[in-house]
Amino acid sequence: MKLRKKIFHRIYKPFMLDHFRRFFIGREWEKIYGYKIDWDHPRDLNEKIQWLLCYSDISMWSVCADKYMVRDYVKSKGLGDMLVPLLGVWDKVEDIDFDSLPDKFVIKCNHDSGSTIVVDKSKGFDPGAIRSELSSHLKVRFGYRGGEVFYNDIKPKVIAEKFLEQDISSLEGLPVDYKVWCFDGKPYMVFACYNRTKESLCVNVYDLDWNVHPEYSVFTDHFRDGKGLVPKPICLDEMLDAASILSKGFPEVRVDFYISGGKVYFGEMTFAAMAGKINYFTDDYLKELGDQCVLPQKKRR
Repeated sequence: MKLRKKIFHRIYKPFMLDHFRRFFIGREWEKIYGYKIDWDHPRDLNEKIQWLLCYSDISMWSVCADKYMVRDYVKSKGLGDMLVPLLGVWDKVEDIDFDSLPDKFVIKCNHDSGSTIVVDKSKGFDPGAIRSELSSHLKVRFGYRGGEVFYNDIKPKVIAEKFLEQDISSLEGLPVDYKVWCFDGKPYMVFACYNRTKESLCVNVYDLDWNVHPEYSVFTDHFRDGKGLVPKPICLDEMLDAASILSKGFPEVRVDFYISGGKVYFGEMTFAAMAGKINYFTDDYLKELGDQCVLPQKKRR
């Protein structure tokens, strides 16, 4: 069984995603949800993400999902002042110069999700362990894990950025992650996340007037009810304007921001949240979000 699973992940799954993407995605979808995607009339946001993966030009997704290359994209849109200060970039973990980095910083890979490490030298840290963990991430063809094949066109690197302090005195931990869901330049809502740990995070959906909508969410042990505790950001309009600029031309994309020291910082752009299998929104809300996504003309592969 283990050998069969290894073959599946190393050979069969990559081959199918590269050459028979719609067939493979459709079959995996049916296994999970128990019904077939109507490729001619996809309905909710998840289905439309699958359609975009199969039938649209996703070449720019690779550029903007690259946590290093996206910096040039942000600069090209006149928003370079929103970038988190870059402390270093390396192709190999052996080249990481920890001595040159400040007491607190964030280090991660540019081509995946889940490799972020927050380092605080004052609390002790193991450079060897960090190099080992990042090295394992660098070797992964992340695009084959969930079918987000555009990640495979990103050249893996390690980047280090300035650590951003929490700006809200009533909340602990890392700054709130303001995830602005946009549809071709039009922000629609903000998914605010805080108290993030490896086990869980607190979340809430806010509309653009900063009304909280817990009825749109499916709360679990991992995605916990944030109880509407995130106050309306003073610089919300600035954040939404930036999201509009960065998302223009993309049928759907989530643009993430942080606020630290009263300043808005760009986080990243996500085109296929949870590989297009989002489970933290209700079915009705996924349909509502899907209604906002206007699909482009079908592109044959």
